[in-house]
Amino acid sequence: MLKFMPPSAESALPRNGFKKIKSESNIATIDVGGQLFQTTKQTLNLAGPDSLFSRISESASARLAPPFIDRDPELFSILLSLLRTGNLPSKAKALDLQDLIFESQFYGIETFLMNSLSNPSHFDAFNLEKSLILPLNGRDSPSAIATTPFGSVHVAHGSKITSFDWSLRKKSTILTQFTAVDSMLAISPRLAAVGATDFSGLQILDLENGFVKETLNWENVTKTGSTVQGIGSSPEFLFASFESARRNSNSIMVYDLNSLSPVNEIGHYEIYGAEINSAIPATKLNWVSGYGLLMASGSHSGPSGVLGNIKFWDTRSGNVVWEIKENVDCFSDVTVSDNLSAIFKVGVNTGGMFFADLRNIGAENPWVPLDERKKVVNGKKEGSGCKIESHGSQVFCSKGGNIELWSEVVVGSKKSSKNGMEDDRLFRKNLMGRMKDMGGSRITNMAFGGNKMFMTRKDQQTVEVWQNSARGF
Repeated sequence: MLKFMPPSAESALPRNGFKKIKSESNIATIDVGGQLFQTTKQTLNLAGPDSLFSRISESASARLAPPFIDRDPELFSILLSLLRTGNLPSKAKALDLQDLIFESQFYGIETFLMNSLSNPSHFDAFNLEKSLILPLNGRDSPSAIATTPFGSVHVAHGSKITSFDWSLRKKSTILTQFTAVDSMLAISPRLAAVGATDFSGLQILDLENGFVKETLNWENVTKTGSTVQGIGSSPEFLFASFESARRNSNSIMVYDLNSLSPVNEIGHYEIYGAEINSAIPATKLNWVSGYGLLMASGSHSGPSGVLGNIKFWDTRSGNVVWEIKENVDCFSDVTVSDNLSAIFKVGVNTGGMFFADLRNIGAENPWVPLDERKKVVNGKKEGSGCKIESHGSQVFCSKGGNIELWSEVVVGSKKSSKNGMEDDRLFRKNLMGRMKDMGGSRITNMAFGGNKMFMTRKDQQTVEVWQNSARGF
């Protein structure tokens, strides 16, 4: 005999005839400060396993009362929207950024907020505006600045280093053993390699706790101290240019970026007699990832004018792949752009801009002027003090208190030279910023981090922050 079993609550069809299969199990209802929110568990799990959102997802159930969180529902709404889309909604600009930061830390999703507000991919060179002034304590002007990929910045001024977090709201200052810092490079948000031309050794500083983690030294032949002339890095290595205290030898040391153990020594020169070219230590080190080479540049002012050299090193073999000797209109500053596959310099005598195509390595006279050649008047060095840096596909050059922004113009049809290279590359310049941002004291440092550009000026105890106003908070 068959018994009729009435349908269970789970198997019964609703009145509209459509059965929902496990749909409610994916919906999470959350009570935040008395206001109910609904979202999917997949959205909550995007926050990562260590976040509060993930724990909410695990505890949320259609059969239980919604989990209660005693927090601000308006801020929660903004952060939930950030999880859903990866971007902050426009209404977030009406709120205080610090409130959002504290709330994101509570829920364990500060990284999402940082990605939205300080992502390097949001850097827009043509729409940069001066948006913020960061004040520094004391009377010393900044001597060096270092940035991290998501926009935290360290500023050396006198014997102090002041650090600002990615939001530029949190500030801390430590004292160092240096009278003044000349070179600084951020290894991580909390660690920096720091050196000076009058202090022996390269120090690895823990900027969060204010102590020297390690000191790296170069042992020269004379057994004297070794001062730091320049610092650079690649994804694997840390590079440091040293000069002996007697200034009769110099070298570039290669260290493993993680263990800080020495890997190789390149460009070791001992100076004998009047060999002035060998006496020039590298003061700027740039890694060229597209070619796997280290560009080391340095210059020297003497009776015959300013002389310099630019060398491209294979850091594994220790060989020079390409060298440019600067005898006429030596660089005041020089940089290299991977994206543009070119070197750029400012002539110290003329103040003119020049570029050399990296695809034409080995040319006897590689420099091509980007602007009209200027005549030197009364021996004045028009380019003295100019700074030049590349970022993305743009080149930034300071001239006094202003910045020129140089970009390559893509030409539809390009001629090919005899060696098969594309000829007549075309670059154009723009003056950066609004009229009210123009001028001021001479620019002494430029650096880039996140979606921002940072600069310092002579005799100013501040750091200027430039960014796209549309993304500013």
